[in-house]
Amino acid sequence: MLDVSELTAAVERFADRLRAAPQSRLQRGAAAGALALARDLSARAQRIEAPGAQPAIMPDAGVFAVADQLVVACNDLAEVLRTAPAAASPDRVRDEALAAVRRTAAEAGL
Repeated sequence: MLDVSELTAAVERFADRLRAAPQSRLQRGAAAGALALARDLSARAQRIEAPGAQPAIMPDAGVFAVADQLVVACNDLAEVLRTAPAAASPDRVRDEALAAVRRTAAEAGL
């Protein structure tokens, strides 16, 4: 079983910072970046679960919900990666997702 604890921990830290951020900071781009990340993580999970199908796009539920959307998307991806066949390259997907989380958190400046 693939270890995804580093990925989920990084997302939890970023989500906690988003929850603690003032509305003005969220509106200046932190929430948009986090939503884009949540959508990316969600799409990654869907592409593994249903190869060839068009991934559904996570809706924008607002700046105050984006942290929870991010955690849900990450947890979905983590579960898919734990059970993914080797042909789906779960190690690579996990590593790319972790890099995206770190990059987005750094860009948000939180």
